[in-house]
Amino acid sequence: MNSMKDRVIFMLTLMLCSLLVIAPVQIAASTPEAIYVLPIKGDISPGEAGFVARVLKDAEKSNSAVLIEIDTFGGRVDAATEIRDLIIRMKMPVVVYVQNRAWSAGALITLAAPHIAMYPGSSIGAAEPQPTDEKTVSALRAEFESTAEVYGRDPQIAAAMVDINVEIPGLVSSEQILALSAHQALELGYADLITSSRDEVLKEFGLDELPIIQYYPNWAERVASFLTGPLMSSLLLAIGFLGIIFEVMSPGWGVSGTVGVIALVLFFGGRLVIGLAGLEVIILFIVGLGLIAVEVFVVPGFGIVGILGIIALFVSLFLAFGSITSALWSIVLALLISILVIVLFWRRFTQSRVWRRLVLEHREDKESGYKGTPTYNDLVGKRGVTVTPLRPSGTALIEGQRYSVVSDGGFIKNDVPVEVVYVEGIRIVVREVST
Repeated sequence: MNSMKDRVIFMLTLMLCSLLVIAPVQIAASTPEAIYVLPIKGDISPGEAGFVARVLKDAEKSNSAVLIEIDTFGGRVDAATEIRDLIIRMKMPVVVYVQNRAWSAGALITLAAPHIAMYPGSSIGAAEPQPTDEKTVSALRAEFESTAEVYGRDPQIAAAMVDINVEIPGLVSSEQILALSAHQALELGYADLITSSRDEVLKEFGLDELPIIQYYPNWAERVASFLTGPLMSSLLLAIGFLGIIFEVMSPGWGVSGTVGVIALVLFFGGRLVIGLAGLEVIILFIVGLGLIAVEVFVVPGFGIVGILGIIALFVSLFLAFGSITSALWSIVLALLISILVIVLFWRRFTQSRVWRRLVLEHREDKESGYKGTPTYNDLVGKRGVTVTPLRPSGTALIEGQRYSVVSDGGFIKNDVPVEVVYVEGIRIVVREVST
């Protein structure tokens, strides 16, 4: 019994000591030591998501709160969803300060924060997705509703920001997408404060005594954000497609193929920097290029090797995007841009000075007074008479027309019957005909 009692006492003592050791760590972790301020401006892109992920990770490591100053019309939903998940999982306090507008993807990021402050005259909402098919709207509506529910906000208001069919009497009718002004957001619990001062925001949430550390995207994140933007991604893909198409159509390897490869390297490089694409995607892309190179340089014609290379390239492109929808839209847009550029380039190029230097446009036709080289094949077998002696060349009259002719043998006197035996270009060969 004493042994059992000693064991119980020992276990209880060990548990108490563990709690005493762990408790100060938990308390310390819940008390911010600094405030990290980061901006989210312009289009929401995967590059922006990479920047936010880096700052939030640093904030948790350094036991710091985060203030996100947002001003955006929206952007990529997949990037916004990634930021939303990062904010919700944060163990340290996060405050979003809407400085002008938080529309579309920006609204989802804002709703992910436990505390929201808004600048006077700012707004939040207007998050109808594109395309507006039922599946896309339903998925994004559920994302907004669940995000609002995390902090006890009315999910119907969040749904009305996405779905045009949601009606809230006195606030928004059907066939309208909801966007809240700062005062509406405050009244409906979608904002905690309206102020034009960052200091008041920090004071409201008890963060005004903390040292402020301002974060900005580094050069790699800025470049990656620029390269991974929706428009730039499509442009890089279009340039890459055009380069490969022109290279496949021409023998060897030239400028078009090099430019295409550079564009695709920039496309994948931006995604590699922000972690959207891994090395396996890059390797698959390189394998695809290698197969196409083998088809161009080694294998005659275009067959299974080239087809496998193209398939590998397209698979790598799909894997490089955050979602199949984004990949389809970007790739289709890139293909449309490529087709348009080919058509416009060809029409403009054929009218340019460069084209006139490369291609001889001078024509020597009948309308310009030029005559082509005559052919005399139809004279073979026809007979005539020599007008002058043939030594061995001279003139003969054949069917009433004078021709320069050559005898197939020796000398032929004038006024002698001859027959055309064969023609070589403009050389008419005749033979004396015995009467």
